[in-house]
Amino acid sequence: MDNPRNVIAAIAMSACVIVLWSLYFSPSTEEVKKLKAQQEEKQLTLETESPKIEQEEKSESISREESILQSDRINFENEFIKGSIALNNGGAIDDFEFKNYNKTLDSEEKIILLSPSNSKNGYLLNTGWTTNSEVEVPNSNTVWILESGNKLTPKNPIKIYFENNVGVRFERTLTLDEKYLFTIKQKIINNSNKNYKFYPYAFLHRNNVPEDLTDFYILHEGFVTVGDGELEEVDYDDVEEKKFKREASTGFVSLGDKYWLTSLIPNQGRKFRIDIDYKKKYRASFIDLEGFNVDANSSAQHTVKSVIGAKEVKLIDKYGEELNIKQFDLNISYGIFYWIVRPMHVALDYLYNFSGNYGYAIILLTILIRIIFFPLNQYSFKSMSKMKVLAPQLNIIKEKWKDDKMQIQKETMKLYKTNGVNPMSSCFPIFLQIPIFFSLYKLLLLDIAMRHAPFIWYWQDLAAKDTGGEWLFSFLPFNIPSFLEIGLLPVLMGISMWATQKLNPMPGGNEAAEVQKKIFKWFPVFIVFILAPFASGLCLYWCCTNCLQFLQQWYILRKTTVKALQ
Repeated sequence: MDNPRNVIAAIAMSACVIVLWSLYFSPSTEEVKKLKAQQEEKQLTLETESPKIEQEEKSESISREESILQSDRINFENEFIKGSIALNNGGAIDDFEFKNYNKTLDSEEKIILLSPSNSKNGYLLNTGWTTNSEVEVPNSNTVWILESGNKLTPKNPIKIYFENNVGVRFERTLTLDEKYLFTIKQKIINNSNKNYKFYPYAFLHRNNVPEDLTDFYILHEGFVTVGDGELEEVDYDDVEEKKFKREASTGFVSLGDKYWLTSLIPNQGRKFRIDIDYKKKYRASFIDLEGFNVDANSSAQHTVKSVIGAKEVKLIDKYGEELNIKQFDLNISYGIFYWIVRPMHVALDYLYNFSGNYGYAIILLTILIRIIFFPLNQYSFKSMSKMKVLAPQLNIIKEKWKDDKMQIQKETMKLYKTNGVNPMSSCFPIFLQIPIFFSLYKLLLLDIAMRHAPFIWYWQDLAAKDTGGEWLFSFLPFNIPSFLEIGLLPVLMGISMWATQKLNPMPGGNEAAEVQKKIFKWFPVFIVFILAPFASGLCLYWCCTNCLQFLQQWYILRKTTVKALQ
């Protein structure tokens, strides 16, 4: 930070903005009530008119391996993923494993994303048809028959089918691209002598909250929906309290973890409804509201696309563009600083390609940010340096006019004006750089490219906390408290902050100032403990920022001269 005192000022200014916004721009109570009534009326209409999706809930719980062995399956695989589709469990995609992502840095065990519904961490995707007619449609217990293909690969699609007792045939043709995109083409062939109307749907089921849930307020993990350009993020806690429904003709619904994603993409341009709820399981689905009239001896088809994989930024952007899914990149929770984070991601990616190391890329990005803010910081540091040099003259003014506070203020402002000092100038760089710091934190936290990204020495995962404290105290015959397991980078960051503070010490002079001075003296120590659990890449950035700031302030302080009042 440029000056710890100004953190308080920046926070106060932010709070004022929020309060003023709420006072002058928030909707009135009457408007809120009216909008709520309209939403409730719309939701009631949807619930009474729309067909229901029949989704059986299974309560048994066995091991993942045992569940997979119990079912007839068709395997799928490409260079990056592998898994299988359960033929006798409704044709669900419920077995999915990454080939290139390990659970931990020191383990060869791969990340498993999807599992059968009757396993502990059941998590699956499926599609189907529903109807208001008295005719059998596939469900979670339906046994599907393989018609063509023996393994789903990018070059080999598979086709499965189910036919009910009145001659209505349901077909699914599944294709897989080179990475994470599944395309499920659903077709109905009505060989009966009756006319029916069917509604296609797709759903996600997840038994439990993920075991590695970050549960951090700046990171959204859970459901993401975009309907007609409107984003809605639903946490696991929220869906346990109430249902979420929305109608749209463009968009998608996803269930995302920190790094992983499972999405459902309906046919764009057709009216559909998204439902998110909790009933023993976390559930998200969409249903096509227009439906298909399938007359006797006729057919209809509908296509569902699903991206199941890692939140790789370039790939998410590519799928959004190719599939014409607007705002698909919002599956990555960049938040309100989206327009800062995205350019920073581009810059970091370019610097990584240039340097070949994300640690070096972070250092280069830090230098780039300091260059961009150089004029502003230069002005601020000059003002701060002059205030330090002016301290003896300020003490003279206070002593001379100690019984006249108005005169002290007048003489102080005169001294500042004479020397071109703005006491508030140091606040503005802090205020402007808070979004930069927060955006970089979001970037380092969310970018999967940072996961298990090595730097130098023992820093082998810039997305994880610095674990130096673990081996530093390993020689002790007892376990130390976790808060004392502080790595080298947080310590270096604290030292660099302390050194920067020493260049511009807080003025004393009265009891309140002395108390404040003592508090901020320990501020670097406090920050060390606060940032110790954070990503080591973030500590690296802050340490580099402090070092560059120290050099800039030291140089300016050496060149600073002031004029005394006559």
